Amino acid sequence: MNDRDLVNRCIAGDGAAWEEVLRLHSRRVFNLCLRFTGRAEDAEDLAQDVFVRVFRSLASFRPEAGSFQTWLATLTRNLLIDHYRRSKADRLTDSIESENAEGELVPLPLPALGRAADATVYSNEIHQHVQRCLVRLSPELREAVILRDLQDMSYNEIAAILHLPEGTVKSRINRGRLELARLLRPTLGSTQSTEPTQ
Repeated sequence: MNDRDLVNRCIAGDGAAWEEVLRLHSRRVFNLCLRFTGRAEDAEDLAQDVFVRVFRSLASFRPEAGSFQTWLATLTRNLLIDHYRRSKADRLTDSIESENAEGELVPLPLPALGRAADATVYSNEIHQHVQRCLVRLSPELREAVILRDLQDMSYNEIAAILHLPEGTVKSRINRGRLELARLLRPTLGSTQSTEPTQ
């Protein structure tokens, strides 16, 4: 079933079609919200808000303007920007337990060699630390890196979502990767590769 048919069925009140939309897209929307906010609870709430907005806005979807996935990512991005603006003051007072008194990120301890449990814990800590660093990027750089490297979208799709020329998208992705590498370098050590890739 194509995007237009699925949307038309949803607009007509077909509950199975709406369940199919949720099945196809809820994980991607949640992951996008999680990467942008860094908090699972916020991501769950925002993903629900996204799908409420999607349900109310289905009639505005135009297949000739792009895929449903691009339309959905644009709608998600707009909601995330609204959330970012509303929560700016909250972020200024958030806990910074991973920072020292100078505001620098504290290095992660390396796991003991050969201990699988330690390696798993370390892997989880790295994931959380990367997320904390990702949240420290400016919203413009963060969304570009998330859409390309974590959502695996093409430059063309990202340009459509952000309403930017493709060259600007590539520049933001590159700058975002460089800034993320700079934030990660002190805590993950110089053995990690920090060269951005396209």
